[in-house]
Amino acid sequence: MALSSSSSVQSARQDLADRLGEIQRDAGLKGTELAAACGWYPSKVSRLLNARTPPSEDDIRLWCRACDAESQIADLIAMLRTVAGMFVEWRRMERAGLKQAQEARLPLYERTRRFRAYSSWLVPGLIQTPGYTTAALRAIQQRRGLTDDVAAAVVARMARQRVLHEGDRRFAFLIEESVLRCGIGGTVVMQDQLHHLMAIGLLPNVSLGVVPTGVDRMRWPTEGFWIYDAAQVNVELISGYLTIRQPSEISLYAEAFAELAAIAVHGAAARRLITAALAAIA
Repeated sequence: MALSSSSSVQSARQDLADRLGEIQRDAGLKGTELAAACGWYPSKVSRLLNARTPPSEDDIRLWCRACDAESQIADLIAMLRTVAGMFVEWRRMERAGLKQAQEARLPLYERTRRFRAYSSWLVPGLIQTPGYTTAALRAIQQRRGLTDDVAAAVVARMARQRVLHEGDRRFAFLIEESVLRCGIGGTVVMQDQLHHLMAIGLLPNVSLGVVPTGVDRMRWPTEGFWIYDAAQVNVELISGYLTIRQPSEISLYAEAFAELAAIAVHGAAARRLITAALAAIA
């Protein structure tokens, strides 16, 4: 499992390691005895207990059998898979194509009623135009050497945008001012995207904030993240896609969002920044 800096991931790994330690203590085995029973070097037991190395499913099976705790194998493997699912490398998420990766998120969008999204480098997907999405996904497809299903992936992302207009959902989007000037797709694409942002900002269930470039700030730009109700946070990292469900860490992201919203401009002031960005690329 790829390493992540998230405390949620590390905490979950440590919880699993602690469970393994409990099983070992209940069995009355020393680390050297357990290693011998599993056919490992003693250092491996230490690495697993200290969560420095995540166990494989086979490691869990051997550990439990050596400790006469086979009844716990299924539960521990389920726990391992949950931890593994918290951080997913892009190459694994996108191995079936960009279209499938877009469609996989739809159930989460459909059950969410309050969306909060912050982006420091791209317009969030729910408020992208087809041209902007095409340019962004094409760059990803070429950079990562993926199967070319960009056209189908664009259709899937556009279809997902229907949640903006369904039910009683509320949306709050925050973007850095630099996003307005990033040049994705070229002049025509960016002009269309900026006009679309102006229209999106007028929807009654949408709040659109722009963090001005020159604002005096304590909260610095950070990686893009989405908060789904109060149940889940997703963070888009260079290496992969992080899912956070730990309440204490969700609260940290909610706090960050509130601080960024406090220094952002909204309404007419946000529209002025968008208009200025349009004028700069005209």
